Amino acid sequence: MPADLQVLEAKIAYTFHDRNLLVRALTHKSLSFERKSPDGIAIDNEQLEFLGDSVLGFLISEYLVQDYPSFPEGRLSRLKAHLVSAAYLHKIAAVLDLGSYLHLGKGEEMSGGREKKALLANALEAVIAAIYLDGGIECTRQFVVRMLVGEWDLSHISESEQVKDYKTALQERTRILKLPQPRYLIATENGPEHAKTFVVEVRVGSAHSGRGEGSSKKAAGQNAAKAVLDQLRAAHPGF
Repeated sequence: MPADLQVLEAKIAYTFHDRNLLVRALTHKSLSFERKSPDGIAIDNEQLEFLGDSVLGFLISEYLVQDYPSFPEGRLSRLKAHLVSAAYLHKIAAVLDLGSYLHLGKGEEMSGGREKKALLANALEAVIAAIYLDGGIECTRQFVVRMLVGEWDLSHISESEQVKDYKTALQERTRILKLPQPRYLIATENGPEHAKTFVVEVRVGSAHSGRGEGSSKKAAGQNAAKAVLDQLRAAHPGF
């Protein structure tokens, strides 16, 4: 059984006028498939997650521009990417113990859905959307700044802390620098089937390329992206 929502409201320092919005934000699609509304429409948090992602992105961008006016666009983009990343949102969801309040279908419950990182990050975005729909942008701004930013000096966050997904970071960096989008290809595969290693090459136009090795194609691609990111940092220090 999900925990008492009044306890969650105390944690987020916001009391809903329409508690149904909060319930929907915490309802995973696995449950809505089992319990459809009378008109046959599944009620879950997917649309709220979609809205919450946009609201969160706007509020974090607003905060960074206002509080760090001397930062170039590249640095602001990296900080934003860190603060809206699934990994960071999962940490905040864990602080709120958001998993205890989720409404899950039986299958998702049995498979450990209350602890799944992506599911918790999505639920937090849905909660942000629910606050926005229930109380407006100012209430949402207060929640986002308090829970996701706090009183921290973000200028001290290192590049390694900001970047966890190097492929996404590389795509964002090339967009900012108006460079061609990265192109990946598998250069080599080595070793037996049970212990293969992969080498992936990534190219950004004709000027930048790098290779990365890993025990999976995904890991190799991340390492290759990191190599090109290092090149771009050296070539464009302001970004």
